[in-house]
Amino acid sequence: MREILGRRRRLGRKGGSARLDAALTCATEWQWPVLPGAGLRGDGDRTRRCACPDPECAVPGAHPFDPGLLAATTDARMVRWWWTNRPTAPVLLATGGRAPCALSLPAVAGARALAALDRAGLRLGPVVATPTRWALLVAPYTLERLGELLYAQDRVPSSLRFHGEGGYVVLPPSEIGTGQVRWERAPERTPGSRPKGAAGPSPWLPDVEAVLDALVEASTSAPDGGSRLTH
Repeated sequence: MREILGRRRRLGRKGGSARLDAALTCATEWQWPVLPGAGLRGDGDRTRRCACPDPECAVPGAHPFDPGLLAATTDARMVRWWWTNRPTAPVLLATGGRAPCALSLPAVAGARALAALDRAGLRLGPVVATPTRWALLVAPYTLERLGELLYAQDRVPSSLRFHGEGGYVVLPPSEIGTGQVRWERAPERTPGSRPKGAAGPSPWLPDVEAVLDALVEASTSAPDGGSRLTH
């Protein structure tokens, strides 16, 4: 039993260090504002319950709680303080403004969309994958521009979500209620970028218009008709 507990503690420290490193890279190198997510309750809790007070939380661990979303920052000192005190907290990206925005869809539809975009020869940016949903990071967009693009669509499935100003996306290597968060497509570093720890070029991001049609089509043709809001 002691050996098992010791192994869990070592894995927890390793995972916490990886989350801190990831948060610092986002905040200081790429100037992406981040904050810790609510996280999960207990060590190895099979029920995957959220650490927030809501026993029926629909997105366990994968949402802001304390601090709130407005606390997202690129300040290295604040980031270090957060993840030193909460080393296993998920890393949340506050989307919009000058930070990346995102579009997310169920994992099956996400894989289909990426295959279609690859066949079209489109250069993709970072893609975040959880066991149930994939999120494509895109260049910042305004609500007005997004509204114009959606107006031109015949139908927009409810399972396709938009993460713009006032939104957020959970980033790797976080662990949330549905499981491990990973990069399906890792961020591409710009050639000649500055050393780690110094502010440098952010990962390349495509325009939202370039990927929207493929994501709408993939969501619409999903087995559930694209209407299920799966977390």
